[in-house]
Amino acid sequence: MTKKESIIQFLAPKKLAIVGVSRNTKKFGYTVFNELQQKGFDVCPVNPKAKDINGVKCYNSVFEIPAEYQKLLIITPKNETDIVLKQAAEKGIKHVWVQQMSNTKDTSKIAKENDIDLIDKECIFMFAEPVTSVHKFHKFLRKVFGQLPR
Repeated sequence: MTKKESIIQFLAPKKLAIVGVSRNTKKFGYTVFNELQQKGFDVCPVNPKAKDINGVKCYNSVFEIPAEYQKLLIITPKNETDIVLKQAAEKGIKHVWVQQMSNTKDTSKIAKENDIDLIDKECIFMFAEPVTSVHKFHKFLRKVFGQLPR
């Protein structure tokens, strides 16, 4: 499967869990959660320090994510990414997006060893439709320069 096909498959059901969601409205983890909700995604937040975010129940760990969420977006600091990825593998989640800048030198290897379809080194805002603001311009530039996934 190409990276483009993987991205389309990941986003198509508009249903995903996110590890790294923040209650702080100024943090990226909140922005991702909030914007995906506004775009019509059914988002399952994972944050062990919150009971809910914007009225949506939070789960303490990957292991508590309800079974109907088969896609996982990881937006954690790098030092947590591979731990979460291994938990996803244990839970049987096979389609994972590690947000740009969250991957480590071992992320791809861990995904490959666990037969996980991994999307990494990409920003979800560039692909979750409708793409707006600076992300729309950035996507246009990447398209012009032939840097969008194929």
